[in-house]
Amino acid sequence: MTQARAALTHTIQAVNAQGEVQTMSIPCERALTIYLDKVEIVTLMTLGAYPEWLVLGYLRNQRLLAKAEDLESITVDWSGGEHGAGVAAVKTKMTRLQRQVHADADADSLGHPQPSITITSGCGQGSLYSHLFEELQQMTLPPGSIDRNEVFEIVNTARTQDSTYKSAGSVHACALFNGTQALMSVEDVGRHNAIDTLAGWLWMNPQWTAQPHFRPIFYTTGRLTSEMILKSAQLSVPIIISRSGITQMGLELAQNLDLCCLGRALHQSFLCYSATHRLVMPLGLPSSDKP
Repeated sequence: MTQARAALTHTIQAVNAQGEVQTMSIPCERALTIYLDKVEIVTLMTLGAYPEWLVLGYLRNQRLLAKAEDLESITVDWSGGEHGAGVAAVKTKMTRLQRQVHADADADSLGHPQPSITITSGCGQGSLYSHLFEELQQMTLPPGSIDRNEVFEIVNTARTQDSTYKSAGSVHACALFNGTQALMSVEDVGRHNAIDTLAGWLWMNPQWTAQPHFRPIFYTTGRLTSEMILKSAQLSVPIIISRSGITQMGLELAQNLDLCCLGRALHQSFLCYSATHRLVMPLGLPSSDKP
């Protein structure tokens, strides 16, 4: 895999409320088009921090790669295109995915071009649902719990680390913890990109998931939508901490999956929305045995 990390911020001048010219940084946003075995799959709008992990996590979460062993290489090139647009060339061994792509192309015998898809830096992507709702009933998350002080420690770790958000704003962050140990953090212009990047990193670092006492916890600055819940569940993460809140469908899915969602997590406060039995409170404070 290449390591084609791009510049994360761009310096501009703006006029403040006092009419003064102010030099400041804003986050970059660039298009990254993914080609899978020379077939164009999708264009993602991304910050460009860890593009190879993002590509891998996206392909995994969309069920386009079945296992890491199917991957031969990921090459990212930012040198071409307008506004710093990049290309990610993914080369695999002959997989179920590749055969399906070619089958779809062959089926379009009338010569109609296959539409390209651009995923913006905004909200839901939608394409996960057709794959995962069918599998939802079979998903079983591993056991796991978190105590209140661990929540505070994780939130404080995420809050105090250096970040593009502090210098430029306008980005989302996700981090993967093993208990309270920070393993990997990433920022991007969309929260889905950030969690996909973590998914790609985790997939290529199986030494963590192989540990008998591995206790994965996701932290995100973004709200807990249904897609964020599904992506977390795919990676067997039983606990998510968010600086933001949760949507109704996100809550319903989390309850069905027995996934503990902690939202509005700031400083010394949070709300536990689901699987409250996974939250361990100090002695003398109320707790729940059931979700």
